[in-house]
Amino acid sequence: MPNVKLFTDRQLVEDLGQSLLDMLPSLRDLLCDRLGVTASACQIVIVPVYGLQDQPPINLELHILPRADRTPDRIRSICLDIKTMVDQTTQTSAAIRCAMLDPSTYVAIK
Repeated sequence: MPNVKLFTDRQLVEDLGQSLLDMLPSLRDLLCDRLGVTASACQIVIVPVYGLQDQPPINLELHILPRADRTPDRIRSICLDIKTMVDQTTQTSAAIRCAMLDPSTYVAIK
């Protein structure tokens, strides 16, 4: 259940909106392939934000449930691949953060 939020500087959304939207299917494909999930498990959104000028223009937050094969090294590798994709699409330097959710308290209703 990858839940991805791309908190993106509003000006970048205005300037590159279609490029960002065009990137989302590839991002979902990467997550499905590397995390072993189906497309229906993914939630990916772009959230335009007002931020400070000295912060990365994109802060991508990835929330996933833990599994035995989701080791820190594997997650780090996935995050680096995501960063490369986002950086190449936007010609900026994104910050990527991943958090493991507690499956005993996680609830999802779709």
